[in-house]
Order: sequence, then structure tokens, then C-alpha cells
Amino acid sequence: MKILAIVPAYNEAANIEKTVANLKSCGSSVDYVVINDCSTDNTLDILKANDFNYISLPVNLGIGGGVQTGYKYGVENGYDIIIQQDGDGQHDPKYIKDVCAPIINGDADIVVGSRFITNEGFQSSGTRRIGIGFLSWLIKLKCGTVVKDVTSGYRAVNNKYSLFFARNYPQDYPEPEAIVSASLAGARIKEVPVVMKEREYGKSSINLKRSIYYMIKVSLAILLCKKESDI
Repeated sequence: MKILAIVPAYNEAANIEKTVANLKSCGSSVDYVVINDCSTDNTLDILKANDFNYISLPVNLGIGGGVQTGYKYGVENGYDIIIQQDGDGQHDPKYIKDVCAPIINGDADIVVGSRFITNEGFQSSGTRRIGIGFLSWLIKLKCGTVVKDVTSGYRAVNNKYSLFFARNYPQDYPEPEAIVSASLAGARIKEVPVVMKEREYGKSSINLKRSIYYMIKVSLAILLCKKESDI
């Protein structure tokens, strides 16, 4: 199968070279594309200097727009499986085979790499884990789908739902909403254990104020999400 890893990156100059090098270490069976989301640091210079495969957006679209760009690229180029990999290096490419396996075996349409099955590696803060647990409960209430690590951006998606996400992908803090929209459209969603790393350089954009906004916005989006009619 043709497999593509999409790597959304915004101001990841300190991390992107190592992230792509780790992806390349997986071998030639996995292609990649970095989506440079109009970074204001020298991320683009690093991508050019290393001759990496990338798309550079002329305006900042946010994480949702960046990821959707990657899905559009993957669909247009005929990939069978598309994997999401964060540009900050937290996602270890050695688990790519694990997240792809249920799709290759026909057991799932979407696979989420979860920190909370074996509880190894970086687990996020206690406050965030409480929030993740609440969103997990809300998603189960909304559509009956059980996913523990609903904010994980480490995902593999088959070609049917890659097309679905290429057409319509949540724009602001999209990971939980993407689970709901795909689940309502009939996707079989499975979790597999992965071990994530803590961000080596830089810091998360989600501070206390944004965390409150995040929980309110995502909770409302989950409750209001409706089934798409075109899949």
C-alpha cells in the first residue's frame, strides 16, 4: 500500500529537521509531506535547505487547515493510507506499522495512536488528562464510540476517510471533532498503544486561557456535530 505521513508545522524550526529525519528512517515504504503553515520563523528555510518534500501555505490556516491540506495532497496522489505526525517530534515513527496494521488487515478505517492504553511515555499534565477524559466521555455519549486518547494527533486513515477529511476537516483544535464526524459517518475507529515523547524544543500554544476556550469550544462542537451526507 502507498502510505503518506503528513506533518503539519508552524514555527517548528528547532524540531522539523529531526522529525523528518526520524520519518525517513522508517524506510522508503513511507512517503511524507510537511505542511508549512506560513511559519514566521525559519522553518521554510530549513525545508528548502534540506530539500524536504513540503507544501508552504501563503497564509496561516491553523492546525485544521494544515492537516486538511495534507489530506488533499494525499488523495490527489493516490495514497491508500494517510498518517498524521506532529511536527514537534512527539510522535515516534517506529509505531507507524502498528497504527497502519488494523487498516491493512481490514479491521478499522481510522486508527488512533493512544498514550493511555499502556500509560507509558509522556502522558501530558494531570489537568489536561482530566479534560481528555471528559471529552472521551462526551464522544461516547454523542456517538457511542470509545476512544481514550481523543486529542492524539497520531492517526492513520484509510483512503475512504482520507477523502472524507480532504472534503471537510474541523479547523480549530480538530482532533476530537474529527473522531465524532467520522464516527457519525460510519467509520470504524480503533486505538493502538504508542509511546509519545515530550516536546524537545518550544512550547505548546495551549495556555490556561486557551485551555478553557478549548474545552468550551470542542464540547459544543461535539454536541452540535451532525452526520455528513456525502459519504
